[in-house]
Amino acid sequence: MSQVVENKGRGAGLIPTLPVGVPARVLSLLLSIGLAMALCITAAPTMARQAGQVAAQASAPAAAPSAAPAPGRAAEAPAAKSPPIPNPEFLRAADEVLAQMSALLHLPIKHPLKKSLRSKQEIRAYLVREEQEDKDEAQRDADRKALEAFGLIPKHFPLDQFLLDTLTEQVAGLYDPKAGKFYIADWIPADQQREVMSHELTHALEDQSFHIDSWIKGARPNDDAEMARDAVSEGSALAAMVDYVLRDQHTTVRDLPDVTEMIRTSTVAAMDQDTNLAKAPLYIRDGLMFPYLAGTSFSQQFLKAHAGWTDLKLLFERPPVSTQQILHPDLYLKNVAPEKVALPAWKGLVPAEWKLLEENVLGEFGLEEVLKQFLGPDRADRLSPAWAGDRYAVFEDPKTKDLSLVMYLALDNDEDAARFLGQYSEALELKYATRRELFRRPNFFQFQTDVVGRGVYLRCVGAKCLAVEGFSRERYNAIVRAIGWPAAPAPADDMPAPSTARVKPEERMLAGLAAENPRRYDASASLAVK
Repeated sequence: MSQVVENKGRGAGLIPTLPVGVPARVLSLLLSIGLAMALCITAAPTMARQAGQVAAQASAPAAAPSAAPAPGRAAEAPAAKSPPIPNPEFLRAADEVLAQMSALLHLPIKHPLKKSLRSKQEIRAYLVREEQEDKDEAQRDADRKALEAFGLIPKHFPLDQFLLDTLTEQVAGLYDPKAGKFYIADWIPADQQREVMSHELTHALEDQSFHIDSWIKGARPNDDAEMARDAVSEGSALAAMVDYVLRDQHTTVRDLPDVTEMIRTSTVAAMDQDTNLAKAPLYIRDGLMFPYLAGTSFSQQFLKAHAGWTDLKLLFERPPVSTQQILHPDLYLKNVAPEKVALPAWKGLVPAEWKLLEENVLGEFGLEEVLKQFLGPDRADRLSPAWAGDRYAVFEDPKTKDLSLVMYLALDNDEDAARFLGQYSEALELKYATRRELFRRPNFFQFQTDVVGRGVYLRCVGAKCLAVEGFSRERYNAIVRAIGWPAAPAPADDMPAPSTARVKPEERMLAGLAAENPRRYDASASLAVK
């Protein structure tokens, strides 16, 4: 899937594209940093206390900076009695924070920054325009259907409208890399926006030095890699905001334990309190949090392993190549890259009239989300780190609008592949409520859906697994041959050859049991045949 949510503009108000790609591909979600900022500030006293313990210094908890929007709530326009904040105050505050962030990040201000206040209607219009410019309607439709194919959103879920409504309410500020302009919501006083500014102006400074928008899109067409770069952008900006919030404590993220562990619970609770986010599909919620939480943890570990912000350029010179490296920063630091997995050419393997909607990389984050959707977070968390690479493709029958999915996955080793087959077969059974002709053999699993000629197949050979959904057995066999695997077991393989010999009733019963159950039957243990 492509990133589920594209980052329309960088910064405190927007969250980047998700791959479901997201299944990693599929959408790039824009999260309001207003929410992340509020949560970060809420946790600032705790972080300062923990930093003091880590440094063995007795320091009082950091006083919370000027009030930010309450966690989980969109910033509200000031009451009628509150006088409007004049532009000069906003401009002065932005210039001051820009200078502070330039010094903190060791990034120069290469040219003056455009900045302005924007109404909610203007911000919404900007989000709509950016979405239309980034992807056409067909691409957005393909992203949504890819998420449907993986079971991550309900069928016909109004994804574009849902994200637009959510982001419009959550946006507190944003940086537009195309225009090189910084916006702040006009209903929030400037002295309450400095923390948001610190995040957004980090984006602006990084953009002036590293050309953020083209740098992120440089990972295309690999959605998982694009999401990883998006996490660097949002995570480094949030880490910089933490340093800004704690600057008077002479404490930085390098002095703290994992920052995300301090704010994860609060973030989830805040989302639960938001009307739109509380009803969002699990994948959407996790996709919104990923660039901020996982991205901040990654950025923190990078800064600890290097000389701090002075080495930030190294991260942009050698970006992470997968969400796995974001989730496991040690893999990035050791330069451990995922395996490249290739799917066959589709001509002749799928019906000529079928439309290839998407072919991309799911990634460890996407795989974890798929597993979590059906097996729960604990099992998904244990199994997904075995991901070593993948490639998937989503097709649509233009007549019936039925979707078909192929996922070719590499695991760390044969044992992990066997473990994956056992658990993912369970997930597939939960995904398809109606199924028939279930057939299991060692390292193989299949059943037929309620649509004639559309089966589900899962097989592992060595450390690789192939999941095929919505294909006939004949088409599945052709795909297996195309990737160079031997033929998979089939129910017909277990049928005894025709015989004229008379069969005892007990033997017919045993044969029936064996056909219905993949396990071998021991006649002496199952039935006493005399």
